[in-house]
Amino acid sequence: MDVKVLPLIINGEEVSSVSSDLIDVVDPSTQQVLCRVPCSTREEMELIVHSASEAQKKWREVPVQQRTRVMIKFQTLLVEHKDRIADVIVRENGKTKVDALGDVTRGIEVVEHCLGMPTLMMGEAVEQISRDMDTFTIRQPLGVVGGIAPFNFPAMIPLWMMPIALGTGNAFILKPSEKVPSAGMMIVKLAIEAGFPKGIVSVLHGGKDAADFICNHPAIRAVSFVGSSLVGRAIYDMCTKAGKRVQCNMGAKNHAVVMPDANKEQAINGILGAAFGAAGQRCMAISVCVFVGSASSFLPEFVAKAKEYRVGHGAAEGTDIGPVISQASLKRIEQIIQASVDAGATLDLDGRGVKVEGFDKGNFIGPTIISGVTTSMPCYKEEVFGPVLSVVCVDSLEAAIHFVNANDMGNGVALFTQNGGAARKFQHEIEVGQIGINVPVPVPLPFFCWSSSKGSILGEHHFYGKSSVHFYTQIKTSVCRWEFKDIQSDAGAMHFSGR
Repeated sequence: MDVKVLPLIINGEEVSSVSSDLIDVVDPSTQQVLCRVPCSTREEMELIVHSASEAQKKWREVPVQQRTRVMIKFQTLLVEHKDRIADVIVRENGKTKVDALGDVTRGIEVVEHCLGMPTLMMGEAVEQISRDMDTFTIRQPLGVVGGIAPFNFPAMIPLWMMPIALGTGNAFILKPSEKVPSAGMMIVKLAIEAGFPKGIVSVLHGGKDAADFICNHPAIRAVSFVGSSLVGRAIYDMCTKAGKRVQCNMGAKNHAVVMPDANKEQAINGILGAAFGAAGQRCMAISVCVFVGSASSFLPEFVAKAKEYRVGHGAAEGTDIGPVISQASLKRIEQIIQASVDAGATLDLDGRGVKVEGFDKGNFIGPTIISGVTTSMPCYKEEVFGPVLSVVCVDSLEAAIHFVNANDMGNGVALFTQNGGAARKFQHEIEVGQIGINVPVPVPLPFFCWSSSKGSILGEHHFYGKSSVHFYTQIKTSVCRWEFKDIQSDAGAMHFSGR
């Protein structure tokens, strides 16, 4: 049976690539090839940039409130088609339908935030900084910008980038993950249907060569990236050497600290859901549980609850954990588990070797809990990106804060306690950008910014919120001097009635 090769989107049209270099998009539950992605040729990529550059010259002149009206239609179409987008995420990524719908919904929230773009684009002014002199600032679009998206959130991450880039007057080129391209394609096509002009939003397919092109092309003024630390550092280096703006959200090692006074049921449900949801394949997954003092007695109940999680195909009713993205990823996760056990850790719950009826070739791994973990073990040193929870025990809140702060990453952290003083101390002293108090995944809504820190981000501007508006715009300051003349005293001048 012939397998469909996805088109590029150039100047608002679907265009078949002439490339013979194709990448298989594989169902992680069955290994079936669902479609193929072309590695765009240099000529095709240049054509995308050219059409985007020409379209942006006109788009930047469209009043911001008119751009926002198109965004309203885009938001409506996304809501209408969110189930269809979620279904393709389940097929290509393996997520459960609930997780996939959450993926789309969180992206729609960013679009809704952009409906306030006229306010978000406002500058500042000070009158009479000197006699007859005023100063004001405005924000203007950069031009053509690019987004390089990961496999784990095929809808949300493109929607972190694209609506804000378009709303601020830029043209946007998306390179979706070659592993899960279809959701990004659907989103771009809905944007075109909503009324964004031809060429203003495009899709460029491919692997490393396509990403390198986006980072190095002189007409692309800024690049947004979400993905691994290794790739993120390479992209940051390329972009900065090319003199362009870049924001890279990268790896994570997120901790949940559990105090002895924590609401036990809340802590267990929250932490396990954050550790195992989306098969652990998210940068905000809780991968380390830090028990303080007698809270270590909660461990058997954590294990008992984790055993109830059901592994299966993402579309199957009752599935809690779908497959990981690839066989290579599965093998790597299993190797990390074994290497940690070999280093002296205790395997309290082993998710390896799980079988799902009817899906013998699936990349399935069940919830795994490893205790007695030290910072030198692979399960702690590496971002596992699978349903694996490492357990560490410390004596005090101070020790827990010190332990978390010693980690190089700063994406997210959570504290479970019923003590307000402990919570305040934790919030004040912890060196992580996003903090949850009795909230396991402290992801901010889009009118705040994604405030990860330390080794989890490179670049001066965070994703969404006002920070992202600043990323996609250039500030311009004008200092103006106008001396007043009474025009009524000028011969032949117009006389005002004062009305």
